[in-house]
Amino acid sequence: MGWDFLPDETETAPTLQNSDDTLYCEAEAPASVEKEKTTRENSETDLEIEDTEKFLTIGQKELYLEACKLVGVVPASYFIQNMEESCMNLNHYGLGPKGTKAIAITLVSNTTILKLELEDNSIMEEGVLSLMEMLHENYYLQELNMSDNDLGLEGARIISDFLQENNSSLWKLKLSELHEREEPGAVTVPSKGLTGVGGQGSADGLVCIANSAPSLTAGNNFKEESAALLCQALSSNYRIRSLNLSHNQFSDVGGEHLGQMLALNVGLQSLNLSWNHFHIRAAVALCNGLRSNVTLKKLDVSMNGFGNEGALALGDVLRLNSCLVYIDISRNGITNEGASRISKGLEVNESLQVLKLFLNPMSMEGAVFLIMSIKRNPKSRMEELDISNVLVTEQFVKVLDGVCAVHPQLDVLYKGLQGLSSKKTASLWTNPMKLIQNYTDQQKIPAVEFFKSLNPSGSMIMPVGDFRKAMIQQNKVPINRYQVRELLKKLGEKKGMVDFSHHWPGCGMLKGVKNNVTSYTVEQLGQAMPVLCM
Repeated sequence: MGWDFLPDETETAPTLQNSDDTLYCEAEAPASVEKEKTTRENSETDLEIEDTEKFLTIGQKELYLEACKLVGVVPASYFIQNMEESCMNLNHYGLGPKGTKAIAITLVSNTTILKLELEDNSIMEEGVLSLMEMLHENYYLQELNMSDNDLGLEGARIISDFLQENNSSLWKLKLSELHEREEPGAVTVPSKGLTGVGGQGSADGLVCIANSAPSLTAGNNFKEESAALLCQALSSNYRIRSLNLSHNQFSDVGGEHLGQMLALNVGLQSLNLSWNHFHIRAAVALCNGLRSNVTLKKLDVSMNGFGNEGALALGDVLRLNSCLVYIDISRNGITNEGASRISKGLEVNESLQVLKLFLNPMSMEGAVFLIMSIKRNPKSRMEELDISNVLVTEQFVKVLDGVCAVHPQLDVLYKGLQGLSSKKTASLWTNPMKLIQNYTDQQKIPAVEFFKSLNPSGSMIMPVGDFRKAMIQQNKVPINRYQVRELLKKLGEKKGMVDFSHHWPGCGMLKGVKNNVTSYTVEQLGQAMPVLCM
C-alpha cells in the first residue's frame, strides 16, 4: 500500500522520492548521519519552543500537518482520519524515516492510540530513533510493530538503549522479518497437501498463490550482533511482556545470547523465535535459560533445527519449569527418539497445556510415547497435543480413548486413520449444536442455561480445557470429543478461552440450526470412524 495524499497538499511524490534518496545516501556516511540527527533534534525543539502555547493547545490533526511541513513529507490521510482510534494500522504505507518522524512528533501528545502498526515502512534508524524518543514522552502507547523496516545493527542499538531505561507503558514489541508479503489479489489457502509450482510455504502453514510475484520487503537485518544488543537490554527489562523476533537471522550465536537473557529476564511472558536458523547449540542454550526463567508462559521456536538433542534439552526443561503453558516446536527435525525424550518431561510436568509438534518426522510410535506420558501423569494439564501430520491406527485411537478418560480436557490432533480410502470424501454425524438445541427444546429452557450449567461459577466465559472437560463429563447431551472439537470451532476460541454468551436462540448460532448432520473432510472422517462404528 502506498501513500495517501490529501487533495490540497502541495507536496509532490517526486519531491518525496528525492528526500528518501538523500536519506539512503546519508546512511552510508556516518558523519552525515550524525549531522542529520543534530538537525532533527533542533527541529523538534523549534516546533515546541516556537509557540509553546500553540503546541500545548493545538489539535492532533493540526499538529500532524505542522509536523509534516516541518520534516517535508506528504501527510497520510488515513492517519488523520483514524487518530482517535485505539489501533493505528499503517503497515505497508511507505512512510520512510521522515514520515515516521512526523507520526512520532504527533504521538508525543496523543492519548488515544494504544497500538501502532508500522510494518514494512523502511523507517530505518532515523525513524526508530524518532519513535523511541516519542515513547519517552508518551505513556499511553502499549503495542508497537516495527517488523520489516531495515533497522539494522544501529536500529537494534537504539531499541536496546530504550529498553534499558524501562520508562514507558510499552509491553508488546514486534521486530520480526517476514521477507515476503502478499500483493493485492493474492489468495491465501492452507498449504496442507498442496504441491506443485507456485506454492510458497510459510511459518503458519499457509501458501500464497498470487497473480504476480510476491514483493520482497526490507526486513530488519537483525543478526548475531543485534541479538547481543537486544538481549543485553532485555536481561534487565521487566516491562516488555510480549516479544516477536521471528524470521530474523540470529543463528546459534544469537540463540546463546537469548538463552542468557531468558535466565535473567523477569518480565517476558510470550516470546516468538520461529525461523531463526537455530540448531543444537541454540536449542541447548535456550533450554538452559528456561531452567531458571520464572515468567515465560508462551514460547514459539517452530521452523528451526532443534533435532533430537534439542528435544532432549526441552524434555529436561519440562521436568523443572513450572511456568510454560504453551510450546510450539513444529518442524524442528524431531523424530520418534526426540518424542520419547520430550515425553520424559511430560510425565512430571504440571503446567504445560499446549504442545505443537506438527511437521516433525515422527510416526505413530512417537505419538504413543507422548500420549502415554500424559496418561502416566495424574497432574498433567495438557489440553492440546498437535501431531497433525501423523497417521494413526484404530488401535492408537483406542489407547487415546483411555488417555482421555483420565484427562478429559485433552484433545490430540492427528492426520487421520491409516488405510482410510480417499474415495470417502465426507462423512455425516449429528451436529453438536443440533443435539444441544434438541435437549433445550425438550427441557423448555434457553440454551444459555445449558451452557451456564457447565461452569460452577455460572460465568459464560471459561478456559477451553475446562469447557472440553465439562462437555465430556456432563450427562445431559450425548457428545464425543470430536463433536466437542467441532463445537469449539463454532463457538470460537480466543486466547485459550471460549465465550458462549452470544450463542443461544435469538442471539446467534443455535437459532436456525435445521440440519441434523454436518459434512467433514477425509481427515476428520478418519478421526471420527471409531466413534461412528460404536
